[in-house]
Amino acid sequence: MSKKEKELTEVSGQGTVKQKKPKNFKKLKFGSMSIAVVVLVIAIVIVLNLMCGLLMKRYPIKLDLTPDNRYELTDESIDAVKAIDKDIEITVMTTKNYFDSLSQQYEAMFYQYYGAIVEMPFNIIPEILEKYTVYAEQGSGSISVKYVDMNKDPDVVTRFNKYYNGEIEQGSIVLYCNERVKVITPEQVTGMIAPTRDSTQTNINMAFAGESTITSAIRAVADANPVRTAVVTTMNGNSIFDASHESIANSFESFLSTNGYDCTEIDIASDALSPEEYDMVIVAAPQVDFSEDIIAKLSDFLYNGGNYEKDMIYIPNFYATNLPNINSFLEEWKISIEQSAVMDENMVQATYRSLNNMTDYAPMLEIADSETVGTLPNETLPIIASYAKPINIISKNNDTINDEILKSKSTSYLTSLETGDSSSEKASYNVVVKARKETSKQLDIYGSDLLVISSPFMLDSAVLSSTNTYNNANAVLNIVNNISGKEESVIIPEKTIQQSGLAITMASARVVQVIVIVVIPLLIAIAGVAVLVWRKNK
Repeated sequence: MSKKEKELTEVSGQGTVKQKKPKNFKKLKFGSMSIAVVVLVIAIVIVLNLMCGLLMKRYPIKLDLTPDNRYELTDESIDAVKAIDKDIEITVMTTKNYFDSLSQQYEAMFYQYYGAIVEMPFNIIPEILEKYTVYAEQGSGSISVKYVDMNKDPDVVTRFNKYYNGEIEQGSIVLYCNERVKVITPEQVTGMIAPTRDSTQTNINMAFAGESTITSAIRAVADANPVRTAVVTTMNGNSIFDASHESIANSFESFLSTNGYDCTEIDIASDALSPEEYDMVIVAAPQVDFSEDIIAKLSDFLYNGGNYEKDMIYIPNFYATNLPNINSFLEEWKISIEQSAVMDENMVQATYRSLNNMTDYAPMLEIADSETVGTLPNETLPIIASYAKPINIISKNNDTINDEILKSKSTSYLTSLETGDSSSEKASYNVVVKARKETSKQLDIYGSDLLVISSPFMLDSAVLSSTNTYNNANAVLNIVNNISGKEESVIIPEKTIQQSGLAITMASARVVQVIVIVVIPLLIAIAGVAVLVWRKNK
């Protein structure tokens, strides 16, 4: 036994007992510090994750790394969503996988018919719906999104049928707010991604126009006082349109419905046109004249028992020339429409779906009343009006106030629809005019407006949807909002989808997010524990 060992023993009456070695407090100290550091790092990571989650709800961080910014909302949609002060439920009548299958289906279809590989990313829809929920957190309202398979849970439709008379199909998107329901149909869903107007059979470019549909539906369902609009489609059960103008009338109705107008189709002869039920009536491109009784019904609606405050939009049929009763009605509002077409030396090309995708030239218009037209997002884009008839203001008096809103340029001229001859005189002609009749009660003034749009083809669906090419959609919506007293709306421009082989999706972005805020910190923690164990056993 060494000297040191002898010093560490003591002798007792029962034998020799070996003393315990003293603890290595230095080693314990460093081990405890390592554990404390690891715990502190993990705690900091957890706190940072919680803070980031809260900040993401209040101040969303844009993670869309695609070259076309396809998964991000425009500033117009963000502002509209933030301004909503109600709780909105969005129910998608299908599963998320449905949109991936749509992409595969339409990509295969395009390849079969055109022999071209075209990206159809319908997964934009569920990803962008999620963005609405995030940005709504910044306002005083909320938006929730859920997916329901109608085949497995058909009872989900029962709740909405109390407030919606139409059919809700598999693949629809249903918006609900305070007993108001707005349905985006499966056809509208698939139409959210479509070829751009400049696409050719050898060069197909796709665009996403779904954000405009979704944002408008959100605004419409949150609007407690929508403009109730009667749309005249039939007379005694017969359509008032020819084929091309029926397409235009449907386009205009769909356009207004998308932008918050509560449209109901009526038979002008058999259905009631009650001022208590409707705020506005639309007569778009009739090819037949109305009877005197029907004209009286329209006049009574606008007069509203002397209370006025009702509106009407009239769009003439380009081909119809013999409409004496309708013309007499317009003359009461100090308006007449010539049987000529407005042409111009300088025109732009436009393609019209109502004319079987025919391409023709259209005169460009000038704004005569900037207050009525309002602010346009891009004032450099033209407002076009093919096949417009010149509107004449017969006279101005105290009974009727007439405002010129949109006019052709001073380089325009007229071509007679009867002889086909063109005039040599160059002048500016009215294309959109508003006539107003007013009454006063004490210090208040009340009035009804008649808006006449003499070019039905400026409301063609291809023209209205080409928001990056023409200003028609923004100008028309602002004008209609002005006469109806509806709050200002916005037209969301479509997004061109860049055909790129390398584009990160939101799913990929989530993977990156998990790696950065979960996997990497976890690996660091594991490395810290490993170092601790290694140092402890060293």
